[in-house]
Amino acid sequence: MKLTLTEFLSLDGVCQGPGSPDEDTSGGFTQGGWFVPHMDETFMQQAADWLAEADGLLLGRRTYEKFAQAWPNMTDPNDPFAEKMNSVPKYVVSNSLATAKWSPSAILSGDIPAKVAELKDQPGRELQIHGSARLGQSMLAAGLIDELRLVIAPVVVGSGRRLFPDGGTPAGLKLTSHKVTPAGLAIHTYETTGTPEYGTYEGSA
Repeated sequence: MKLTLTEFLSLDGVCQGPGSPDEDTSGGFTQGGWFVPHMDETFMQQAADWLAEADGLLLGRRTYEKFAQAWPNMTDPNDPFAEKMNSVPKYVVSNSLATAKWSPSAILSGDIPAKVAELKDQPGRELQIHGSARLGQSMLAAGLIDELRLVIAPVVVGSGRRLFPDGGTPAGLKLTSHKVTPAGLAIHTYETTGTPEYGTYEGSA
């Protein structure tokens, strides 16, 4: 399976609390919900198309617990997200959870990169990370991410957790597609290419 990472970002790189004011207030974050005003039908269709390719979800504990509170209560058979989210296998990365009740779910602990590599070796289309920025950072650092899907909202949040923090592991990327929705979301898809390339500009004096 291919491992993909989907993240919602502000123009200044914040990924914390995109969905509501109380989604993630850790660290005193008060700007939650910044992504919602920019959602439109074009974005929703793109998100549904991505999710349709999932044969598994890889989630951090916080994201898993948020999803597990909401999605099991969404049972509309015509909802393009609900049936898939509730039926696809979920793998939650945690050293503290004892059980994962949102079926079908399994807990991954210990050597996470090795266990994710084993999942990637299984037949299937995509193992998808949604949100779970810390998990995404660690998988990128381990060289396990195959594709990044960054949805950038036209807003500067000013503070909050960032997907690419100072001190992160360098990574080379190749832009494979891009588009802008009517509401102004810039959707960029990248393949990972390993170590970044470097050079020296030798322009005319």
